[in-house]
Amino acid sequence: MTISTISRTLALTSLCFTFSAHAAPNQHASSDILNDFWSPGQLGPFECRFGLLNSTPFGLPRCMQASSVQYHLDRLNGIAQANDGNRAAGLAGYDASIDYLRTTLESVGYEVSIQPFPFNAYYPQGEGILEALAPVPQSYVWDQDFTYLSQTEPGDISGLAVGVDVQLGLGNTSTSGCEAADFAGFPAGAVAVVQRGACTFGQKASNAANAGAAAVVIFNQGDTEDRKGLLNATLGDDYAGGIPAVFASYDTGAAWVEAGDVEVRVVTDVVREQTETFNLITETSRGNPDNVVMTGAHLDSVYEGAGINDNGSGSAALLELALQMKHAFPNNQVRFAWWGAEEAGLVGSTYYVNNLSQAEKDRIKVYLNYDMIGSPNFGNFIYDGDGSDFGLQGPPGSAATEALFERYFDLRGIAFEGTEISFRSDYAQFFEDGIAFGGLFTGAEVLKTEEQAAKFGGEAGVAFDPCYHSGCDDLTNIDELALELNGDAAAFVTSWLSLSTELIDDEIDAAEESAPVVGVLRSAQQRTATHWGDKWIR
Repeated sequence: MTISTISRTLALTSLCFTFSAHAAPNQHASSDILNDFWSPGQLGPFECRFGLLNSTPFGLPRCMQASSVQYHLDRLNGIAQANDGNRAAGLAGYDASIDYLRTTLESVGYEVSIQPFPFNAYYPQGEGILEALAPVPQSYVWDQDFTYLSQTEPGDISGLAVGVDVQLGLGNTSTSGCEAADFAGFPAGAVAVVQRGACTFGQKASNAANAGAAAVVIFNQGDTEDRKGLLNATLGDDYAGGIPAVFASYDTGAAWVEAGDVEVRVVTDVVREQTETFNLITETSRGNPDNVVMTGAHLDSVYEGAGINDNGSGSAALLELALQMKHAFPNNQVRFAWWGAEEAGLVGSTYYVNNLSQAEKDRIKVYLNYDMIGSPNFGNFIYDGDGSDFGLQGPPGSAATEALFERYFDLRGIAFEGTEISFRSDYAQFFEDGIAFGGLFTGAEVLKTEEQAAKFGGEAGVAFDPCYHSGCDDLTNIDELALELNGDAAAFVTSWLSLSTELIDDEIDAAEESAPVVGVLRSAQQRTATHWGDKWIR
């Protein structure tokens, strides 16, 4: 009997074990056994060398040691420190991160594909300036009264502030700047003062530029009390207006419109340049290439820091998973992807999916996403594939994928919650193209509630990741338990699906029978996009 045959036999036994353990009457005892087995103090020297444990959802989590994932994080942190403190796409630290992954994967026999793609690199250099010059001089406060619209062009512009089709007051239905006709009679060289509402910020800024505006200030809509402050917003990677753009609070913009004849100055201290960066793709040599289980994590950091939790944690865990699965004998091919320019707005993953043929998309049975899985004040969050928590259901097969992650946490007796499909990470384009998806997240800038602290531990009233998108996202910003639990979860689900996608197949078949779509095997729900990555677009 060959090792491959033994591995497949053990794999089937493992699936049976996990089903029976899930239904075991003494769940606490079963959880203790699995916790001890999946989190050993030390592995034996030959346990994960020959593919026996590596080939099963019962054994692969044992091989996925947090200490090994931490080793990769150490390397990524060192890369950042050697390259101006970051690993942002388009810069030397990101290229060095790609090199580390490539050499590590090739050293164990993977064939690696580097996919280049264009994007607009955007890096704030310093705080912006917004001030009224006349008739009453006034300086506005950075990150309180105004902030950059991501992907703005740099500039230092002074001119008359001219309101564009503005509607003030609660309950307004502003469509300011959405149509070229809104700018009829606009004086060339003025600063367009445009209100949020109805269409994207990029569309508003482009219309302003086309009308001859020298800069644009987009202020919040103010139709409700919660739409008056600042946003983390973007013009989009494809913004081509060529003029500076900032986002201001409702009160700031409304005051200018009501006063009239205000001369203002807008300064945007940023770098924005067309450049190129890369995705890295590899896959197992074994398994059915017509039934692909795809896993992914973004490799780039923000410009402000090393990005060790966001998203070194997902990238390092995925790297260790690929190394461990090199020994495995999957029935279905497993594909691993590390995405570039996620922090610029999901650019790399969107490019990848959009450049697949329909036949290539149809071969991807499910996409599994890991973006931040080591948050220091963590929660265990699973994407809400069935829509039971937040109302938006993923493409057919996503509910079954969520259920598999839930099964893992249930087996360990560990608490979890659903997390909203918010399109803030690289699953977005897979969802749009109707590909089943799932994945894990341990929390970012949102504050942990009292209920969540009781459930997961940690500190209520504090962000899940207090160093989110900042310079302190370094090696001190990782919880090793979160890294271990979620790394094991990734191993469990990936291994399961590498052996059988029957649960997903059944859900897809049922969806097609109940609501067939001509020419489309898997369809996503229609939605009005509000975010591009972690930034508002409208």
